[in-house]
Amino acid sequence: MIHSRFRKVPSSRMARLASLGQLAGGVAGGMIAEGARRLADGQRPQLSDLMLTPGNALRVAEQLSRLRGAAMKLGQMISMDGGDVLPPELAAIMARLRDAAHFMPPGQLNRVLESAWGRDWRRQFAQFDMTPIAAASIGQVHRARLHDGRLLAIKVQYPGVAASIDADVDNVASLLRLSGLLPHGLDIAPLLDKAKGQLRDEADYTREAEQMRRYRALLADDPAFVLPAPVEELCRERVLAMDFIPGQPIEALHSAPQATRDGAMAALIRLALRELFEFGYMQTDPNFANYRWQVDTQRIVLLDFGAAMAVPPETAQAYRRLAQAGLSEDYDALRSALVEVGFISPAALQRHRGAIDEMIGVLMRHLNRPGLFDFADRAFVEQVRGQAETIAADRGAWHVPPADTLFVQRKVSGTALLAMRLRARLPLRDMVAQIVAGSRD
Repeated sequence: MIHSRFRKVPSSRMARLASLGQLAGGVAGGMIAEGARRLADGQRPQLSDLMLTPGNALRVAEQLSRLRGAAMKLGQMISMDGGDVLPPELAAIMARLRDAAHFMPPGQLNRVLESAWGRDWRRQFAQFDMTPIAAASIGQVHRARLHDGRLLAIKVQYPGVAASIDADVDNVASLLRLSGLLPHGLDIAPLLDKAKGQLRDEADYTREAEQMRRYRALLADDPAFVLPAPVEELCRERVLAMDFIPGQPIEALHSAPQATRDGAMAALIRLALRELFEFGYMQTDPNFANYRWQVDTQRIVLLDFGAAMAVPPETAQAYRRLAQAGLSEDYDALRSALVEVGFISPAALQRHRGAIDEMIGVLMRHLNRPGLFDFADRAFVEQVRGQAETIAADRGAWHVPPADTLFVQRKVSGTALLAMRLRARLPLRDMVAQIVAGSRD
């Protein structure tokens, strides 16, 4: 019997458009039904309330998991970055996109591999497992063994994904606009263009093999990490072959001793800081699946380098000034740095100076307390939430931060989220000060 998660990837433009049309129709039907229910209860529902229902979120998650590609990738970004913004029930449903991708049926997989390696591709392997060990938004991963016994992980890209990036991003953006969640006049075109560019990079497995080699060189002297090496003779633009490195999901550390959790998170935070302030290069996808934990070696396996990108010097400098202002507790400099890096707009600062200053005060008191920083202590979140909601309610003050800032912040926020999950306690202030001081020009 065919595995229940096997489902053919719609690869033609028309097939993918039809799937998105089916998604839009299902969401619209859900909105009509929910609107009728609320009207019957005497309510006057807003369009955005009708869009963000658990039923519609489930429809979106299921359809994007079938489409895969850029559409699913955007859904994963929402699930990772939503944090405290999405209602808990919606965040949980959207989080399904992190591990709910369907698999290519064996026949479709075989055609992809024949296109990459030729019809006799099986002769190169002593064993090739046709059931993937992992499936994500752009490709799925298979375990294989060469005739010399070497174990490999083979990442195979879904057909049609690379060619569909622009259309998928535009269609999902249209759904967001139609939902009423975005204010009229908010220009998201530069962000969409940047997202398309990064997704095209992620779909280029030849480029990813180069990034893997780059990171192996950058981290050659860091004993905390182990990285696979690409198998050059088997790598293609849509197929990436690399060493198979065993490890457990990084979340398995949740039950490890405090010292082990702290050590692993110290390494990952130090890596993010070095990427930003020392390397000028960052792997910007913090999906937890990109990290594995080796119990026997106490090392972290780093995977997936498709989202690696250069950090523009001006972005790194803005973050450096932000860190320095925070470390010195210079509120005026911190306010200016927040505008410079793009977290808040000049209009928002002018209209909500009091709320912003209150948020800064809460964060500084929390971050600069003596002793270890406890990532599990979220008491300050509720103190910040009220001020943030006041600012967010003023849709006229909304703006889109620079795309480079958003990609960097995605890595920073994702790393902090993992530290919260693992309940790490670290000398965060000292770690930041050491890296920032050591990376000055």
